[in-house]
Amino acid sequence: MKTYKVNEIFYSLQGEGFYTGTPAVFLRFSGCNRFCAFCDTQHQNGTEMTGAEIAAACSAYASRHLVATGGEPLLQLDSELLRLLKAGGFYVQIETNGSLPVPPEVDWVTCSPKDAPWAVDRVDELKIVYQGQDVEQTASMFDTPRRFLQPCSGLNTAETIDYILRHPQWRLSLQTHKLIDIR
Repeated sequence: MKTYKVNEIFYSLQGEGFYTGTPAVFLRFSGCNRFCAFCDTQHQNGTEMTGAEIAAACSAYASRHLVATGGEPLLQLDSELLRLLKAGGFYVQIETNGSLPVPPEVDWVTCSPKDAPWAVDRVDELKIVYQGQDVEQTASMFDTPRRFLQPCSGLNTAETIDYILRHPQWRLSLQTHKLIDIR
């Protein structure tokens, strides 16, 4: 029986991007294919779970908005598991680094691109962790009008705001879950 390595499943509010403030079930997968110095997630450990176990655990919560994250969720998230989640009534949002294609059952793609190459085939919102880099060049690789800049670990908020004020096609995304001390 197929299993997935799951770091954790929990219930909270989406703290970033377009769906900020939305109650959501977070399905955090273990493992990543990019290694970012600023990563704030311990995603190496995990528990092997079947798709049915994952769907049952996620269904224990009131919301039917599910955020698949990681690490990199697309290393494991596949159509088989997505069909189980969709059968449970879930709207599925993923947070991906853009390195892999997205299964068709995903409802919303949040891409936070790290290093190229990128293989993501659709993006509903682009969320870039701002560190003073050329975000316009990166953004030109993705076809979406929803563009968010996020300060790196909250350490360069003023610099990020200044950039957005000069480039109004961007919106500010703060890690509100950290600001209000929730998961």
